[in-house]
Amino acid sequence: MNDSQPIQSSDRVAPGGFHVRLAIAGTGGVYADGYGLGIVGIALANAGADLALGPLATGLAGGAALAGLFVGALATGPCADQFGRRPVFAVNMILLLALSLLQCAVGSATTLILMRFLIGATLGSDYVVSKAMLAEWMPVRVRGRVLAGLAVAWAAGYASAYFVGFALQSIGPSAWRWMLASSALPCLIVLPLRQGIPETPVWLMSRGRSRDAHAVVTRALGPGYVPPVTTMQPPARWSQLFGPALRRRSAVACTIFVCQVIPYFALGTFVARVLAALHVGSPTAAGVTYNVALLGGAMLGLWVVERVPRRTFLIGSFAVAAAAMAVLVPNIEWPRWTIVTCFAVFAGTVSGASNILYVYLPELFPTELRASGIGLAVAASRIGSALATFLLPVVVADWGVRVALGACVGVLLLGGVVCARFAPETRPDPGA
Repeated sequence: MNDSQPIQSSDRVAPGGFHVRLAIAGTGGVYADGYGLGIVGIALANAGADLALGPLATGLAGGAALAGLFVGALATGPCADQFGRRPVFAVNMILLLALSLLQCAVGSATTLILMRFLIGATLGSDYVVSKAMLAEWMPVRVRGRVLAGLAVAWAAGYASAYFVGFALQSIGPSAWRWMLASSALPCLIVLPLRQGIPETPVWLMSRGRSRDAHAVVTRALGPGYVPPVTTMQPPARWSQLFGPALRRRSAVACTIFVCQVIPYFALGTFVARVLAALHVGSPTAAGVTYNVALLGGAMLGLWVVERVPRRTFLIGSFAVAAAAMAVLVPNIEWPRWTIVTCFAVFAGTVSGASNILYVYLPELFPTELRASGIGLAVAASRIGSALATFLLPVVVADWGVRVALGACVGVLLLGGVVCARFAPETRPDPGA
């Protein structure tokens, strides 16, 4: 920037090379997250005989990473608010890489469940810091699209894991080990991009470290740029999320995230098993359709996210997803491609709705409690999704697929009602 150009706030600039690198580093990590969670479903389908997995052990292995996400997200939020976003952002891919490779050596169901729990805890840390880093570094004009892009990256990782697992099935009885170990590759690609990314100027300003904030902006963007105007805040306490100023937003964040991910993970993790219970002729092929719909929905959501109000997007997505499943509850004997179409509509809608959650959650909370608020919402969602993933194979086996689908419809309807009644609008004005 030459001397004749005015000084600009770092959140009002045109995106540049630093922003592109950060966006890839953040979305690449979320891709690794989606892949690491998506690969387990098809891996478990192939590991049953090798590890003697019954319905209980299968449910525990499928839900262990989600339980770990609860712990990782809940612990990381306060740490990231207290000590900064950068430390976790820089190192968690190293741990995820190591754990992913170690899965190749598991010899029992118990060891696999423990490993999946640790991987989930690491993923939970990334869920928190990636959103906070991007929300606080990205210029306003592209912030919504970049944050929504996290959902596309997650869906791409989740869907590609299914295809990779499907391709690896033919390599022999140990194929499931290579499926799980393959989740190390995205980590290896993303890791170098994260090294050297500085702390966010917004967090530094909120801690009263104005000189450091100016230094990181200059290092990242060059001279002539300054940090956004941010009021210094006293150290925040996690309990403030439940105080008068924030408890409604905390409740909304937790409830809508729980209501979205319960059916997303319960049906997505065991989609082949659910479709088989519905007597679909080729559950594997139908599962491919389901995962293509996940990716397509996420890409459509990226286009829609800045074109409609946040609340409208949330309420509409819950309504459409609930309707797609509700029509199946009394009609589970419908022709197979009618059933697959309903599942594809559901998958595309909930995947598209995840775009808005990646944008909405950081906007709900102030800087000093942003990571803690996101962590709380992620942790709450993973309690529900872990239980749902554990219970779904048991419910389908004991009570039938109609009950499982009906429960998912009820959860989606609850999410829509909470959004309509309590969710605030948070979309900022890019020109302000």
